[in-house]
Amino acid sequence: MSIIPSLRVVKPVFKKNQPDDSFKFQPLPKPTGKYPYQLKLAEVIPEFTADKMVFHLVGDTGGIKSPRFQQLIASEMAQQYTEAMDSDSTPKFLFHLGDIVYHFGEADQYYNQFFKPYGVYPGPIFAIAGNHDSDVNILNPKPYASLSAFKEVFCAAEPLTVPFSGGAARKSMIQPNVYWSLDTPLATIIGLHSNVPKFGVITPEQREWFVETLKKADQERPDKAVIVCIHHAPYSADTNHGSSIPMITFLEGVFEETGIKPDAVFSGHVHNYQRFSKHYADGSTVPFIVCGAGGFDELHSLALTTDPNFTTVNPLFDDVELESFSELKHGFLKISLEKTDEGLTLTGSYYTIPHDERPDESEKSVLADEFVLELGKTV
Repeated sequence: MSIIPSLRVVKPVFKKNQPDDSFKFQPLPKPTGKYPYQLKLAEVIPEFTADKMVFHLVGDTGGIKSPRFQQLIASEMAQQYTEAMDSDSTPKFLFHLGDIVYHFGEADQYYNQFFKPYGVYPGPIFAIAGNHDSDVNILNPKPYASLSAFKEVFCAAEPLTVPFSGGAARKSMIQPNVYWSLDTPLATIIGLHSNVPKFGVITPEQREWFVETLKKADQERPDKAVIVCIHHAPYSADTNHGSSIPMITFLEGVFEETGIKPDAVFSGHVHNYQRFSKHYADGSTVPFIVCGAGGFDELHSLALTTDPNFTTVNPLFDDVELESFSELKHGFLKISLEKTDEGLTLTGSYYTIPHDERPDESEKSVLADEFVLELGKTV
């Protein structure tokens, strides 16, 4: 039976009567690099002088029951490399929004859930950790610390063969910390770490770092975009998680304190695609985009206006509207930043594949949503 479109909510929701799981918080590992935890893209990819940069964004890719979904997503993103019309249109890297390995971030799961499916992906892969990457399996016979495997894969001091990669050609990434920023020619991408609890937790130390990093990134405008990535979605209309009060109050509190807002906020955690627009009193608009349908077999539906377990009534949702969504298909984002005489433009293209029990490997991804942000005239 199909759902009448008008019954779907068009605003974020809060899920009622949620238990407090803050006890799941895990202490953060020591940084690999030095404060302020910034990595220059040129350290990984030779500096390019083009006025265009393309990259991928995806979240929640890990697969256990149906690994073919994440394999198809990885293959489709890799295909966009070979199909690029010129070098400027070739995706330079993938930025992962977390939940790479289900369900407890164990080292012995990284081969099947990351190194094997992403063996086809030609470019570097950067990442922030999701709640599952950060969690700890207390029943594992070999005790390990939160994020120990993630840190070995993504936060190494130098590119090395990862012992549990199955001999994969992909070396470890050299991110300086589990929260960090990527300095690229056309954007500063700020990656936050929101820990294990269902609605996320940000430590005071990380908040201080974020304030400083956001201020520094703002100084490079309008030549560079400012992009924030955080695993737990601040705004969501889904029935599994709903919106996160801790993430909303954290981000909006920093934006108010600094007087600085990013050009876009990307999240995972929720297994679907949602694009919200947050309209501010100063006339600016910031898209908050959920991109968490990267391969895990369970997808999340949007709430209905008739469901008493959810509410859209809250001052935190003022001026936040759901612009687009995809709830029954897996997908990924391709982001294009281009500098012209008119200014800096960000174009987001969301591609989907069907959620079929036996996916057709010959079926190609389909463009399901596209948005364009004019970020201002560059000098």
